[in-house]
Amino acid sequence: MPLASNTASSANSASAAKPPFGRLTTAMITPFRPDGSLDLDAAQKVATKLVDEGNDALVVNGTTGESPTTTDEEQVRIVRAVLEAVGDRAKVVAGVGTNNTAHSVESAKAAEAAGAHGLLVVTPYYNKPPQEGIKLHFTTIADATGLPVMAYDIPSRAGVPIATETLLALAEHPRIVAVKDAKGDVAGTTKVLANSDLVYYCGADELNLAWLAMGAVGLVSVVAHVASPQYRELIDAVAAGDLATARRIDRQLVPAVEAIMTRTQGAIMVKAALKLTGAIEHATVRPPLVEATAEQVDWLTTDLKTAGLIA
Repeated sequence: MPLASNTASSANSASAAKPPFGRLTTAMITPFRPDGSLDLDAAQKVATKLVDEGNDALVVNGTTGESPTTTDEEQVRIVRAVLEAVGDRAKVVAGVGTNNTAHSVESAKAAEAAGAHGLLVVTPYYNKPPQEGIKLHFTTIADATGLPVMAYDIPSRAGVPIATETLLALAEHPRIVAVKDAKGDVAGTTKVLANSDLVYYCGADELNLAWLAMGAVGLVSVVAHVASPQYRELIDAVAAGDLATARRIDRQLVPAVEAIMTRTQGAIMVKAALKLTGAIEHATVRPPLVEATAEQVDWLTTDLKTAGLIA
């Protein structure tokens, strides 16, 4: 892969000026009723709340949306319900990644048919394919629809990273346009940004400010379920060159990030947080996840108060 050309740099600037999935995106939960059944009314309320608070896009059927325990049919219903709720006010990006390329292709086609605006595709997990297999996985899915693709690089869950050279190769595909990065490789990210037109979204809330400062166009956040106005201000501050304001917001939210993302699995704690704020009635999760304990909710309450997110 050659070093950055003027053409690549110009394309990157154009993509950054008009990011394919906006700048603030929440990796949205999937609400369930106490019996574990899908609660689409609650999903629509959460989606509306997030867009009202400044989200440009919503990712549904991701890990935070408990995609491992929702069926293909449920995932289509979720896409349609969220689209109905947000209308043309925000883009809806459907998580379709699995560790089975053929299954992911079928999910991608179903999401496109349901009206999704884009696809989130995670690195194939558990079976640990080589980089050529990872490249084949992403390009096969991208070839299957006309939708733009965000590649999700999260080796802590997938077991393997998307190597820097693989990302540069994927950048040559016309529909692979973005990376949701939860790898945290500063040098690799900088190289990809310098040598391709891929745009980056930070996918790890503890790194939001750092990645925006490096040139990420936005965030795909879990904590934004309860802090979207703050993250909107953070993104705008970095874009305006106001790093003092950005640092203040980032540091203010440290307790919330720790509470939601480090106490136990993120979907568990963010549902507990949404219940605390009154955004959802039930914090039900599907096994093998379990609801937050009373002690965890106590910690969460204290941390959200410290972050200024609840009274």
